[in-house]
Amino acid sequence: MNHYFLYVVLPLIGGVLISMIAGYLLVPLLKRLKMGQTEREEGVKAHLEKAGTPTMGGLVFLAAVLIIGLFYIPAQPGNIPVLWMTFGFAAIGFFDDYLKVVLKRSDGLLAWQKLILQFIVTVIFAVYVTKVAHIPLSVIIPFAGGRAFNIGFLAIPLMIFAVLGTVNGTNFTDGLDGLASSVTIVVVLFFALASMLHAGIIDPLSFGMVGGLMGFLYYNSYPAKVFMGDTGSLALGGYVVAKAYMNQMPLFILIVGLIYLVEVISVILQVGYFKKTGGKRLFKMAPIHHHFELCGWSETRIVTVFTIITALLSVLALTGLV
Repeated sequence: MNHYFLYVVLPLIGGVLISMIAGYLLVPLLKRLKMGQTEREEGVKAHLEKAGTPTMGGLVFLAAVLIIGLFYIPAQPGNIPVLWMTFGFAAIGFFDDYLKVVLKRSDGLLAWQKLILQFIVTVIFAVYVTKVAHIPLSVIIPFAGGRAFNIGFLAIPLMIFAVLGTVNGTNFTDGLDGLASSVTIVVVLFFALASMLHAGIIDPLSFGMVGGLMGFLYYNSYPAKVFMGDTGSLALGGYVVAKAYMNQMPLFILIVGLIYLVEVISVILQVGYFKKTGGKRLFKMAPIHHHFELCGWSETRIVTVFTIITALLSVLALTGLV
């Protein structure tokens, strides 16, 4: 069988089909179980009509990633830590969604509880990568001809910072129909291509994730029939940062994941400015995609622009590998 068909086409198409079938079965079930999203009164008013839309839909594309991941693990056992990060963070998100949607605890997990759980998942990943998989923690410097740099004792603190930043960045990006899905399709595709260009390794799991997200977009694009919830957004962050580290490319997240970074920074700036000025706001609303909404941009326009920016940055980052 053709190598590219087995490792690119099959997982891509398989991811789409598994995701669409999972959505066909899961979305009506979530509706029947009344797993509906609640919208804040102080949020964007147009979003109030979304109240009741099922959440926890990240399970749709996670089904594709799990099946494809298990199928290809014998050939590529290096994906074990990637699956750990994906489903470890998915479990944290699922618990958070469960508390909010089922038990009606508006805040879900408290911030410190989330951080502790995220820290535990990250430390286990770090131990596996360094002690079991023996992946070097040197990082490839963008636009340096593929050269890597060993940062020594700072490697683990950098990893923890990169993981928490990326995971929470994807979480903040998930605020509009199809936004986190569309942006992350491009980011994951970048790491799949980077793996081929830099290491000569074809990565079926990433193509499976791309396919899974494409199938999920059938249900999640505007107007969304289901939201991914923290179950999905935290899982995406875990996947992206794990792939970056397995490829020794965490610094490239700053380029291809710029949207994630801007979303996080907009929240930090908004909160800091609000406290500093005694109640004034730097943006109309944060994360920043809501600012553009309140400036009159449609959801589809924001999703399109943010995805195009990510695609252009991914092309730029690919040139930084050679």
